[in-house]
Amino acid sequence: MNACSWGNGTIATRDLMIGVVFLSQTIFGIWGNCSLHYRYIFFYFTGCRARSTSLILKHLTVANSLVIAFRGVPQTVEAFGLKIFLSDFGCKLVFYVLRLGRGVSLGTTCLLSVFQAITISPWNSRLAELKVQVLRCTGPCITVFWILYMLVNIVFPLYVAGKWNNKTITKKKDLGFCSGMWNDTITQSLLAAVLTAPDVVCLGLMIWASIYMVFTLYGHKQRVQHIHRNGISRRSSSVTRATQSILVLVSTFVSFYTLSSIFSIDLALSDHPSWWQLNITAMFALCFPSVSPFLLSHESKGLRIFSASCRRNA
Repeated sequence: MNACSWGNGTIATRDLMIGVVFLSQTIFGIWGNCSLHYRYIFFYFTGCRARSTSLILKHLTVANSLVIAFRGVPQTVEAFGLKIFLSDFGCKLVFYVLRLGRGVSLGTTCLLSVFQAITISPWNSRLAELKVQVLRCTGPCITVFWILYMLVNIVFPLYVAGKWNNKTITKKKDLGFCSGMWNDTITQSLLAAVLTAPDVVCLGLMIWASIYMVFTLYGHKQRVQHIHRNGISRRSSSVTRATQSILVLVSTFVSFYTLSSIFSIDLALSDHPSWWQLNITAMFALCFPSVSPFLLSHESKGLRIFSASCRRNA
C-alpha cells in the first residue's frame, strides 16, 4: 500500500512538473507573439512604414502561434490529467496545422537570416547585386513557403488517427492525445525523406547565412574602428545590433530544432514510446515558438520607437 501510494505520488508530481513547463511555454509564447501581432496590426491601421524585416517577422509570429495553439494547449491540458478525446478528423487537423506551422517557422527564419546576410553584405561583394531585388522577393518567397509546406505535409494526416480508431493497423503508436499509424517501413522511409528535404535545405542556408554574417560583422568592426563620426557610428551600430539579434534568433532556432529532431527520430524509432519521450519531444518543439519573440529585442525596440512616432504624428 505504501509502495503504491509512493508510486502514485511520484507520477502525480512528475505530471504536475511537466504540466507547469508546458503551461509556462504556452502562456509566454502566446503573450510574446500576441504582443508582436498587436504592433503589426497597429502599423497597418495607422499607415506607419514598418521595417524591411517586419513582413518576415509577421509571418514568423503567425507560424509560431499555430505551433503553440496546436501543440502547447493540447499538451498542457493532457499533462494536467484532463483527457482529450479527439476524433480522427480532429487529430489529422491538429497534426497537419502543427506541421504546417513548424515548417513555415523554419522557412521564414531561414529567409530572415538570408535577407539580413544580403542586407549587410559589402557593396563590392557578389551579394550586393541582390540588395535591390531582395525586398521585392520577400513576399513571394513567404508565399512559396506556405504553399510548399501545405503540399509537403498533406500526406502527414494519413498516418495520424484518434485513439479510439478501431481500424486494423499493422503498427499503432501512442502520440499522447492521438495515435500514429505505421503500415510499411519502405513507405515511411520515403515519406520521412520527402518531409525532411525542405528542412535540410533551409537549415543549410541558415548555417551559411549565419557564418557569412559573423565574418561580415567582424570585417565591418575592423573597418570602422578608426571612424569617429557620430552619424556613421549610430547607423553602423543599429545595423550591427539588428544583425546580432537575428544571429541569436537563428542560432537558438538551430539548437532547439536539432534537439527536437533528435528526440523526434528517437520517438519515431520506438514502437512503444515512454512518457518521457513523448513529453520531452513536445517540450523542445515548443521552445523556439515560445522564446523567439523575446529574442528579437532590437526589433521589438524598433517597433516601440515606430509606435511612439506614429502616436505623435497621429
